[in-house]
Amino acid sequence: MALGKALGKLLYIAVPSRRKISCINLQIAFPELNDTELASLNRKHFISMGRGLIEAALGWWGTDKQIRALSHTEGLEHLQETIKEHNVILLGAHFSSLEVMGRIIAQNMPLHCTYRPHQNALIEYFVAKQRSLQYGKAIPKSNIREMIKSIKNHHPTWYATDQNFRGKGSVLVPFFGIEAPSNPGTSRLAKMTGAKVIPCIGVRLYDKNEKRSGYLLRFLAPIENFPSKDLTKDTTRLNAIIESSAIEFPDQYLWTHKRYKYLNSDSKDFYQDYMKSHGSNCL
Repeated sequence: MALGKALGKLLYIAVPSRRKISCINLQIAFPELNDTELASLNRKHFISMGRGLIEAALGWWGTDKQIRALSHTEGLEHLQETIKEHNVILLGAHFSSLEVMGRIIAQNMPLHCTYRPHQNALIEYFVAKQRSLQYGKAIPKSNIREMIKSIKNHHPTWYATDQNFRGKGSVLVPFFGIEAPSNPGTSRLAKMTGAKVIPCIGVRLYDKNEKRSGYLLRFLAPIENFPSKDLTKDTTRLNAIIESSAIEFPDQYLWTHKRYKYLNSDSKDFYQDYMKSHGSNCL
């Protein structure tokens, strides 16, 4: 955790472009915070990311005993009961301890996870291999056929749609009060496979001295009356669920992602325009 904290502080200084993106996202999500509070939260977010990078090693090479000793679960019964009679999609979100969370889920049952492939072929090979070894199966997001196959074969499949999406069928729905290009894929997959959707998040826990005391993996009850016939309504509901988790653990959510990229139809840079019109209060 100390090494991760140092790495996060270094990233905060060394990557100003991402620091600005995170700053703007935080201003949008937490308009009630003053400048000092926003700046503090922005720094904490980078520290959390640095720790997450270090934690990947624990997720990939830690022993089962180590993982169990650090694991705390809430609502696991929702997954255990639902999987008995239904296919399951785990609604994920991009928090900084993702790699450890995969291991915790996989200790309870084999996990199939979807992910966005890395542009570097060597890194992509390495990451996909480790995830498949530790979780059960790693599926590139572009391989829809394989995702459907996994879900229909009764494997709980982790699927996160909380990043910017301008692919075919993209919908504009609110995310922290601003319409964001969003992926309605969860609703479509649930309809095609008859799966129940169970929200699932994982976060790092701290003791009173800000030292790691473990990891919390939380499952919520299956989303009722989902999917509906309205993709926009369904995606709005999912965004709201992710929002609530990001508000509860604000430093650990991925704020450095350009969530509102391509918001304008003329493809202007939303973040550049925001800086000009609103300024930046947490740099």
